[in-house]
Amino acid sequence: MPTYLGTPSFPDAARRAVSDARLRGNLAHATTTIRARRAEAVAELDDWAELREAGRQIKDHVLEHLGHYLRLLEEKVTGAGGTVHWARDAAEADRIVADLVKATGETEVVKVKSMATQEIGLNEFLAEEGITAYETDLAELIVQLGDDRPSHLLVPAVHRNRADIRDIFLRAMEDVPAGLTDSPAELAEAARRHLRAKFLSAKVAVSGVNFAVADTGTLVVVESEGNGRMCLTLPETLISVMGIEKIVPSRRDLEVFLQLLPRSSTAERMNPYTSMWTGVHPGDGPRNFHLVLLDNGRTATLADDVGRQALRCIRCSACLNVCPVYRRAGGHAYGSPYPGPIGAILSPQMRGVGSEVDASLPFASSLCGACYEVCPVAIDIPEVLVRLRARVVEDGPRRPLERVAMAAAGWTLRSPTRLALAQRAASSARRVVARGGRIRRLPGPLGAWTETRDAPAPPSESFRAWWARTGGREEDGG
Repeated sequence: MPTYLGTPSFPDAARRAVSDARLRGNLAHATTTIRARRAEAVAELDDWAELREAGRQIKDHVLEHLGHYLRLLEEKVTGAGGTVHWARDAAEADRIVADLVKATGETEVVKVKSMATQEIGLNEFLAEEGITAYETDLAELIVQLGDDRPSHLLVPAVHRNRADIRDIFLRAMEDVPAGLTDSPAELAEAARRHLRAKFLSAKVAVSGVNFAVADTGTLVVVESEGNGRMCLTLPETLISVMGIEKIVPSRRDLEVFLQLLPRSSTAERMNPYTSMWTGVHPGDGPRNFHLVLLDNGRTATLADDVGRQALRCIRCSACLNVCPVYRRAGGHAYGSPYPGPIGAILSPQMRGVGSEVDASLPFASSLCGACYEVCPVAIDIPEVLVRLRARVVEDGPRRPLERVAMAAAGWTLRSPTRLALAQRAASSARRVVARGGRIRRLPGPLGAWTETRDAPAPPSESFRAWWARTGGREEDGG
């Protein structure tokens, strides 16, 4: 998975993001609204906890027997007239898709929103190969026309408001209506008219896959606008790119996720458009169907008995909407197509922790646990974050200052006398390092600790000293 070029570490990117009042306002409004509606939708089901546990168990079963289900899926897709391609990484997947498009003689494709194609940088690769990809999801279209990047799994343009969208359409949409305002109805109609011509003329479509049913070879896309239905039925050639973890064993298992996903993502009882297709059928839908199965770090993630639970993710975005870090920093600070808490554990596992941004992502969390509480497949994101933090420390450069500090702390705590001396020294130092009862900046190398946090000042008297002086008796006015 490519790291966005020029992306700094999360702390640096987040520092700039939180200073943008307009961005914070857009994020707060959107996430608060979605979060409240989701809570209402989930509360309607008495068996939500049981559904959640069923989803977790199904996903874990698939991951435990992934090789079997992948072979079964390939057999069923091939038997239904489709062609299966295997891609070890982003480069292979991009090349497969580009060659398939070139084989049709076409130079344009329409796309239904796909995290997997964002993960592999497909649009950019196709452009280099002389092929233009048109996003058909409204939010993805806004991002594409604005030469921007998605910042949310469900609402990629959540960082934009209506005025921004109007300006983008006026600047970049060649057939924009005259006198376009920022009315949501007018903006949606402008996008609809713009895309209609693309749908009717496109010969090739590229889609993602929400779920793949192993025992029938059926693929599933869920969406809210109908653009997916147009992409999946009108073109002559359909190319679907799917992460290898998106499998469910049977249609009965699919039933669980078609209840979990809409309530957790759009706060709806069911998706407005749920499209399913199995291979090709004469006179109905695309004449040629290709399925690209993408690994790209997933097998490596699967090997970690703690981190592998990230592969349960069904991309609902519920964790983003409750995360206090995401809601202030936004999605771009994560330097990945996968933002928020799930991105903080998925990207470093799939890409490794060798880059500055990936090494910082496991620390982009308060470990409050809100993400785990809302996850519809019970991914314990805080547990994985702690695991990854340990990996960053183990694999990263040695920090002699930390070693010295920990050794000094251990030496001090092993002796009551040394501890008492350290406490008296800390109480004396409060006059130098603290202002208004808080330590806001420490000197020298210790300053790294206070770059992103304040600390309470040491008390003027330690508990040990107070007890020795008073014997535990309350003092007048105490």
